[in-house]
Amino acid sequence: MGEGSMYSKDLVHLARVAMSGRPQDAQTLVQRLARRYQRTNGELSESLRGLLRATPHLDAPMRDHGNASPVPLDGDTRQALIRTDQLGPVRSPILAAPVRAQLEQLRDEHRMRDRLEAAGLAPSRTGLFVGPPGVGKTLAAHWLASELKVPLLVLDLATVMSSYLGRTGSNIRKVLDYAKSSPSVLLLDELDTVAKRRDDEAEVGELKRLVTVLLQEIDDWPSTSLLLAATNHGDLLDPAVWRRFDVIANFPIPGPAELGEALNQYCGDAGTEVIEFLTRILAGHSFADAERFVLAAKRKAVLTDERLFDVLLAAGQDRLRTMDHADRLQIALDLLQDGELSQRRVSELTGVSRDTLRRRQRHT
Repeated sequence: MGEGSMYSKDLVHLARVAMSGRPQDAQTLVQRLARRYQRTNGELSESLRGLLRATPHLDAPMRDHGNASPVPLDGDTRQALIRTDQLGPVRSPILAAPVRAQLEQLRDEHRMRDRLEAAGLAPSRTGLFVGPPGVGKTLAAHWLASELKVPLLVLDLATVMSSYLGRTGSNIRKVLDYAKSSPSVLLLDELDTVAKRRDDEAEVGELKRLVTVLLQEIDDWPSTSLLLAATNHGDLLDPAVWRRFDVIANFPIPGPAELGEALNQYCGDAGTEVIEFLTRILAGHSFADAERFVLAAKRKAVLTDERLFDVLLAAGQDRLRTMDHADRLQIALDLLQDGELSQRRVSELTGVSRDTLRRRQRHT
């Protein structure tokens, strides 16, 4: 593409955004063009930067100045389309090392935006969190907002889908315009909702237009905020959606190390033995499953005036009894291999005889 053709394309794009009545998007596009032409046309780049410096930043007075802007409402139900979670204590999420590295870089890019911009770069604007329920996607978004000291705005796409599908695009635009008006982290929860509702053939056209709205908004997202999306069903997403995100983080079911760390948090001072036992009993389950299990035990311990240690062990043994013999035996062998519990204690906990354990150990 020639330089003149590139200028024409960018000019048309800028005019389209400006005429759509979205000033935040127009300002974001000017910022992007200033960076793009920094190397090839320094004079044009500096003129665009001068225009930005001379234009007041389009922050709405909704959070930083204590004068709240109205939350966008659904035109039919008049219910709020977005949930705002203000800053507060957020525990650091327990994550696999690759995911933690991605989140920390996202945080650092936005914390050190000035350094990136001085090098002609911009921080990542968008991230897609993929994984089954209960593995920490929402907690990770809370943590990022807390680390960046900005509000977390949550848009649940399952609830924003209007009974009249044609209005859903308008609802989404309202929310995204609201989120752009001041630095924030916006979480689009259940992104796959858009792809899953394909049972009514009459609505397929509207769904395609809705996906187009989302893609346009993701493309035009300002670098002053962070747009995150979460999905439990990445396989249902439109392929074009994947390409729009700067960062894609895959949240797996926790392994033994991550699950053990989480149980240490949930159980408090219940003891090493119960943590080792429950880590094996709850293998393959999410953080949310493990937390529910521990909370149920805590409630029972309070109501029955028993030690939490005893209640947790009994609950673990109850769950163990529902498993077949092969699974119980494997858990017993894993506990022995961990080296924290004696053979006698493993036999007591799992119900697998010591003779069976000795025979299996001799053959491994």
